[in-house]
Order: sequence, then C-alpha cells, then structure tokens
Amino acid sequence: MAVVDSFMSDTQSALAEDFLENGYVIRPVDDAAMLDDFRRRIAGIACDKLGIAVPDDVNGFLNGFAEHCPIEKLNEVRLHTYRTMNSEPWFRPTYFALARSLTETLVGNELAMQNRVNLSIQLPNDDSSLLPIHADAFGGETPYQIVQWLPLVNCYGTKTMFILPRDKSEAVYEHFTQYADKGMDSLFDDVKDDLIWLDVPYGSVLIFSPNYLHGGVINVEPEARWSMNCRITGLFTPYTGAEKKLGSYYLPITTKPVTKIGLTYKEPAGFEE
Repeated sequence: MAVVDSFMSDTQSALAEDFLENGYVIRPVDDAAMLDDFRRRIAGIACDKLGIAVPDDVNGFLNGFAEHCPIEKLNEVRLHTYRTMNSEPWFRPTYFALARSLTETLVGNELAMQNRVNLSIQLPNDDSSLLPIHADAFGGETPYQIVQWLPLVNCYGTKTMFILPRDKSEAVYEHFTQYADKGMDSLFDDVKDDLIWLDVPYGSVLIFSPNYLHGGVINVEPEARWSMNCRITGLFTPYTGAEKKLGSYYLPITTKPVTKIGLTYKEPAGFEE
C-alpha cells in the first residue's frame, strides 16, 4: 500500500521554503497559452481607446507603447484599460487562474481577492507613476496576504520592482522609529544596497508578501513596463484595516460548500446539550 509522510508534495514544500526565506517567489504561470490570450485581450482594450487595430506583435506593441501613446495621454489610456478590464466577467477569474497553484499552496484554497486588479504602465523615463519604498501593512492592510504581480512584458532592471528580503526588512523594523523624523527617502538610502531588483520575465508570475519593504523607481530602460498586481488573502483571515474589509476591498472567490452551509446554520431554539 502506498503511503505518504507529508501533507505537501516536494514541489509545494520547496515553494513554501523559498517564500518563507525570502518573502517572495517567481515561477512560471499555470497556463502559458491562457496568458497569451489574456495579454492580447488587454492590449485590445488599450488599442480600442487609441483607435488602432491590435498588432500581430503584441509584445512589441506593449514594449514600444511610447510610440503609440504620448505621455500626456498615458493616464487616460491606463484608466480606461483598468476600468474596462475589471468590468469584464472573465478578467478576475482568469487572472487568479494564472497562478492558482502557487496561491493555493502559499495561502489556502478558501480565498478572498482584492475587488479590482491594479494596472501599471510605465513609459521610459516617466516619473508620474512611481511607488516609493513601503510595506502594505503600513496602510492598514491585513498582514495575512500575498500580492500576485503579473508582468505582461519582460520586467528587469529599473523596469521591474524591488523588494528588501524578509531578513533585511525585519532587521529594519527593529529600529524603524528612527525614520519617523528622517522619512522614507532616508530609509531607501540606507537599504538600497540590499534591495533585490526582481527579474520577472513574461510567462512568469511574482508572488510576494507585501509585509516586506518594496517599491519602484523611474524606468530608465528603453521599453515600457506593463504589469498588474492584486492582493489575495484567506477567506477567514483577520482583516485589520478600517476600510479594507471583506465584502468591500476584498471579495470571496473560492468559498467551499461546507463553509456556505456552516455560515447559514442556526442552532434550534431551546436546544440544550
């Protein structure tokens, strides 16, 4: 009789250990063909706004987006794309499916997902959409979550995001009060040599804990950055923020039948054990 001696496979254990050590993992998406179709649909939304046809070379179009969209029109196109994609019924389920195996290993299989997926389009040398060094828990978000960060082009160098690994971030937090007066720019200067600039090629997905310091800088690469990010947490996680609660900021996505029955159970009146 075949037996097992662990609740996780070797692959799952390795993923968990990598995540616990560094605070992030980078792995291939679950379905590369699905990602290709997903990316073409997103490009199509942007092309509709620009009044142009979707090119055959979607990768070249996204990387060279500065040739099609002047900087003064970028935010208008980005917001149109963001709003349209989030209004499509296929969008969030497909986004989740692209990294489902990773998320279920790291978080669980009864989950709540941010109500909208964020979109970043950063043209070369554009300083209008920077995300300075921070941790999401600073803004009152639950520490029991991951961020699914999906590139639609190869992201590298200044075209990607940085993270301060778990051990380094936790060391900073031990004396964090010194930055109350010095500010976050000072913090960045102090840790910049320890930052990891994450190489996330198209076809891969980054899963990271936003409890650790992360952010981005001006993209000085010759290509545009297109990336998406969304927060996912356990359905029954403690929701610590006053505004970022289940039912508003987070929406249930994989509630199991037993949970649905349990949530509707009412003990009979007069019952005594």
